[in-house]
Amino acid sequence: MSFTVIAGGDVLVHPPLIEQAARDAEAAGGQGLDFGPMLAGLKPAVSRADLAICHLETPLAPAGGPFSGFPSFAAPPQIATALADVGFHSCSTASNHMLDQGEAGVRRTLDALEVAGLRHTGSARSRAEADRPNIIEVRGVPVAHLPYSYGFGSTLRPADKPWLANPISERVFGEALQARRAGAEVVILSMHWGREHQHEPSPRQLARAVELTAGSSIDVILGHHAHAVQPIEWINGTWVVYGHGNLLARHRISRGTTEEGLLSWFRFARADGSWRVRRLGFIPTLIDLTEPVRVVTLPAALADPDLPSEHRNRYEQAYHRTRTVALGRVAGSCGQTAAVQQSDH
Repeated sequence: MSFTVIAGGDVLVHPPLIEQAARDAEAAGGQGLDFGPMLAGLKPAVSRADLAICHLETPLAPAGGPFSGFPSFAAPPQIATALADVGFHSCSTASNHMLDQGEAGVRRTLDALEVAGLRHTGSARSRAEADRPNIIEVRGVPVAHLPYSYGFGSTLRPADKPWLANPISERVFGEALQARRAGAEVVILSMHWGREHQHEPSPRQLARAVELTAGSSIDVILGHHAHAVQPIEWINGTWVVYGHGNLLARHRISRGTTEEGLLSWFRFARADGSWRVRRLGFIPTLIDLTEPVRVVTLPAALADPDLPSEHRNRYEQAYHRTRTVALGRVAGSCGQTAAVQQSDH
């Protein structure tokens, strides 16, 4: 028996993406906002996984707004429906922006995710909710998903409500063990960490990765926040994806790399009484900012013989850069190179 997990990069709903969602809703003869067409290209890959994990970096606003972008985000809750529709099952919500709208924003975000049918973890509406490990049954296997953030921007967590969002701290080890005691047979961490726009992991990321993988409680680490793809590495028997890049974003300044991302995937199989990652890989993705804005999986897009040459050149550049960066630390990963597949699952 085996099961698969897939994970995507940062979801940041900047104002131009809200405008695109309005145009897509109107084009379909409706009103309001529709993020579905932007994300539809992800569905063939995401919907095949037994567990699909997204990373929602921003709090959600009321359905009618007001909406806002950087530096204090309030994103439309319609994004939650679109994420569920392409096949995601659970979202991490621990990020430096999750407290942008205070406690009310946290509550709205988690409520909206639940209405869309998405599990969530990384922020909470009460101490009891924060203390309860997020354990998801995946083909009968209890899988814990535990997210943490390096900080919360300029917003301070209320001293009397520290449970609103999860910081990276020594608690990570204890909560991973708590999840194991609660029945989890696999533990996956989501870490909001690193330096923005940098492909190389920071010294602090590298050090934390060694610390977190020193025991046997954690099976996979999923990294976010850099808005650029970062490498995959095998450390102390654990696979670490330092940074997934962006899944959906529209930064004010387009760097090229901020439109690039990857979907990482892991196939778990049982051996010697425990679950282990037996195969893993990644699918390069790109946010094509040519109107209408669309997210594409690059292997599928490049396989289309009718792809226009102006798109093909950009897609090939993104594909090769993502592949090079993602594999940059795999060669030294204790002979694990053969376990990594580079495009599909």
